[in-house]
Amino acid sequence: MSCFAKAKKIVVKVGTSTLTHGTGLINIRRLERFVKTLADLKNSGRDIILVSSGAIGVGVGKLGLSQRPQDTPSKQAAAAVGQCELMYLYDKLFSEYNHAVAQVLLTRDVVELPQRKENCVNTFRRLLEMGVIPVVNENDTVAVEEIEFGDNDTLSAMVAVLAEADALVIMSDIDGLYDGDPRKNPEAKLIPEVDEVTGETLALAGGVGSSRGTGGMVTKLHAAQIACPAGVEMAIVNGSDPEILYRLLDGEPVGTCFHGKERKA
Repeated sequence: MSCFAKAKKIVVKVGTSTLTHGTGLINIRRLERFVKTLADLKNSGRDIILVSSGAIGVGVGKLGLSQRPQDTPSKQAAAAVGQCELMYLYDKLFSEYNHAVAQVLLTRDVVELPQRKENCVNTFRRLLEMGVIPVVNENDTVAVEEIEFGDNDTLSAMVAVLAEADALVIMSDIDGLYDGDPRKNPEAKLIPEVDEVTGETLALAGGVGSSRGTGGMVTKLHAAQIACPAGVEMAIVNGSDPEILYRLLDGEPVGTCFHGKERKA
């Protein structure tokens, strides 16, 4: 894990299940601790890019819906409401530590079309040069199947590659990758390091991790398949205690580390 101690530019992805209570409403105490930790890491000289899920989940809670919508217009409406709430909270909380944030909403075509990709890369670079913390999410309000990432694990990996980050940290509701399902098998063991994501590795992944999110372990492994070949170190850690980021970036063995390939000079 010493590679994380050297990381200067870090993408941190946080999921809906980490940000919210079972009601769908924001877990205020955890969010405050999370922002405080990121602000402190920023103060230490690191560049931070935050990929934050939660727009639809927060919108569902704010609108008082009993469950996550299934039809596209309702999902997009919930995202529009929830994204406002998320950015309001991030702006308010980071401002308390004198850090500015910027909203960056992406769809897949932005990173697939060369000119738009270049514009995106330049925007990230300039925001970091200005000392700003980009807060990235998929543009759920307009995204349709043809231009959506589908999950923010994939989005965070693509952002890490675009930004030439040193590390990607995916904060989940599980400690990392196990050799079995720890929710069903108490004997399942955490896998501390993965050199390469193989078919055997993918077979260890289960389904969707939470009713409030869209991801699961399989999307996190797919993220590793995007980030690691580009030279980005990736870790999956439990986001229930945001201060685990200190331990990871101090080089402690926490979660599961996926090793990035050596970058070409």
